[in-house]
Amino acid sequence: MNESYATVAPSRAEVDALPGLTVVEFGTDWCGFCKMAQPLIAEAFSGASPLRHLKIEDGSGRPLGRSFRIKLWPTLVFMRDGKEVGRVVRPESASLIRRELEQAQAAER
Repeated sequence: MNESYATVAPSRAEVDALPGLTVVEFGTDWCGFCKMAQPLIAEAFSGASPLRHLKIEDGSGRPLGRSFRIKLWPTLVFMRDGKEVGRVVRPESASLIRRELEQAQAAER
């Protein structure tokens, strides 16, 4: 699991070209909701099969976040081979994140 949000984001085409399971997390390091969600995300990801976790700083005028129509932080977008297969906005429990993760993993089988 990545610890801080990357200030330089890949392009949407680069994200769409990623093979396998990818979780793209949008937020900021100063966002209170994002900070509260970090232990939940860590708990949900612990013990999971290896996955790619992109943690992207979002904000006004950031093209990657706009291409995903991100409105609230944190938002976790679950992708399989460049296609969105799930989304969690402002998670309130690790079980909610884990459920989306399990569904995304099941999509590969």
